Amino acid sequence: MVLAVYGGFFNPPHIGHLAAAKAACGEICPDRLLIIPSAKPPHKPVSGDTPSNETRLSMSRLAFSSLPCAEVSDIELCRGGVSYTAETLRALLREYENAELYLFVGTDMFDTFEKWADYRWILEHVTLAVFQRESEQSEYIEKHAEHLRREYSARVIKIDSHPMPMASSEIRQALKNAKGREFLTEELYEFIIKNRLYSAKPELSWLRERAIELLLPKRVAHVMGCERAAASLAVRWGAAEYEAAQAAILHDITKKLDREEQLILCEKYDIITDNAEMASEKLLHAKTGAALAKDIFGASDEVFGAIKWHTTGRANMTLLEKIIYMADYIEDSRDFPGVEKLRALAYENLDAAMCLGLSMSIREIEQRKIIPHEDTLAAFEWYKGAVT
Repeated sequence: MVLAVYGGFFNPPHIGHLAAAKAACGEICPDRLLIIPSAKPPHKPVSGDTPSNETRLSMSRLAFSSLPCAEVSDIELCRGGVSYTAETLRALLREYENAELYLFVGTDMFDTFEKWADYRWILEHVTLAVFQRESEQSEYIEKHAEHLRREYSARVIKIDSHPMPMASSEIRQALKNAKGREFLTEELYEFIIKNRLYSAKPELSWLRERAIELLLPKRVAHVMGCERAAASLAVRWGAAEYEAAQAAILHDITKKLDREEQLILCEKYDIITDNAEMASEKLLHAKTGAALAKDIFGASDEVFGAIKWHTTGRANMTLLEKIIYMADYIEDSRDFPGVEKLRALAYENLDAAMCLGLSMSIREIEQRKIIPHEDTLAAFEWYKGAVT
């Protein structure tokens, strides 16, 4: 049995890790490849934003799921403490007595191999499979491999792979800045965003793609227009442009659902509804959309609130809530009597625009013989008082 081992802290595991593992498997063709996240690396400190061991285990399973022979092992996480590779390899050889063992290592680890704990024992029992992180490292790998063969009779092979230089620390920083998607598998990126790992913010291009999947085709133009209006209003009034765009993109993600589907989401997310909302999916979609945005897309509390209140409004709204309410009302595709006046006012006096917009909304609702929602009435009274 050919058993290959690929260990690392995997914080997070990225496409460079996956590509290296695929290249090594292509040359060695192991019967099994064990991906082993370490509990505590002996060679570097652990970042303060590191997820739990269980979460890193889940991330590793997602990252390497496309590799048929790969299996993610929790052997080092269960053992705890500092993760020494020699200790892990001894345990594996006890479990797989007749296994031909390969250890996958990158150039950075290969360079310091003679500083590893029990490195002589490792070289005696294991074949090192080394893949390069930089294109110019091939000659160095061959030279260092020859040194280990000469000094320790080591078995070392170089894996011919296309290097993908990237560092997990740089990816973590990119994720904080709404970047880094290209370094991760799609499944893992979704997991990181959903669970708000590394304080990650979703890339707006990805968010648009995902939101469009949840919209009726006829609503796409409205949502994209709402994003443009929200970003523009955010710049005008000094709000966070990214959060405004995010809230606008997601504000209608449950709009197409019928009443029964909306109520299923209300039950799932423990959403408390009143009689008016129970009777109208138009009112329900704001609350269910906010809940879904937080659950699936890691929306912040501020974005959650902006989506939740974009239909009815409320008294004393936050700046972001006002921006999304108004952007939804005045985006470019809107065409109704008074919209031009409302657009202009939104850039002159936002509270006055809220007052006017709420009054227009109440009038339109009453013309349809419907009683306006109590939150809308309260919002109108609040903004009427704020501008007089």
